[in-house]
Amino acid sequence: MPDSELESRLALANEIAVAAGKLTLKYFRTDRFEVIRKGDGSPLTVADQEAETFLRQQISDAFPNDAIIGEEFGKKEGDSGFCWILDPIDGTKSFISGVPLYGTMVGVERVDSSAGKRESVIGSVYLPGIDEGIFAALGGGAWYFAGDQKPVAATVSKTSTLADSVLVTSEVETFSERDSMEVYHQLADAVYFSRTWGDVFGYLLVATGRVEVMIDPILNVWDAAAVQPIIEEAGGRFTDWSGEPRIDAGEAIGSNGLVHDAVLAITKS
Repeated sequence: MPDSELESRLALANEIAVAAGKLTLKYFRTDRFEVIRKGDGSPLTVADQEAETFLRQQISDAFPNDAIIGEEFGKKEGDSGFCWILDPIDGTKSFISGVPLYGTMVGVERVDSSAGKRESVIGSVYLPGIDEGIFAALGGGAWYFAGDQKPVAATVSKTSTLADSVLVTSEVETFSERDSMEVYHQLADAVYFSRTWGDVFGYLLVATGRVEVMIDPILNVWDAAAVQPIIEEAGGRFTDWSGEPRIDAGEAIGSNGLVHDAVLAITKS
């Protein structure tokens, strides 16, 4: 089971992920927001900003010495040994298009500066458009909930071959951006079928056993921090394209574990 420091932070992560996600609904499928294109071309809305502002305030009130990294407002230093990593709307392109497959992501890293070690130990994700969520803390399993239903244990699928697997990704175009379209084509040919049910929703699908592989050719640390412990506690694997279990590589594979090596054989080639 998680220790008390993790339990208290997990409780807060779950509470604020849901609350921040629900804040975004006042803008979802309305004309009450302007879409701003950031320097990297990704979209930004007032919903992203309001949700992250709320998350930061709640964390700072409860754990003032914890560090915070967020997609929209950068880093707040801390000295507690814990760092919160926030993505207020993962899947902003879905959000602005009225597609409900976006989510609020709250991750927590435990940091040992003296040893140069960082470990993602908490993940909480909520998709307000479909009222589903999933959360995990190191050693405590992964737990899925829908609406007001009691959380149930989340477990990856038992599919053992790529030929019987479903592959999801956020955008096929991002494979081209890193000159890896051949990787996508090889994976798509190897699996039963592939879809772009991506962003955080794709990782939720893996953790709940509904698909076998989610892959991102390009992503940021706030896209990965919350989902690594969720995938791992659900019994799967979360690594970069070389097989290293990390959140800061700028790429990721989340799988049921059983087909992970077969995916790596393609991404490492």
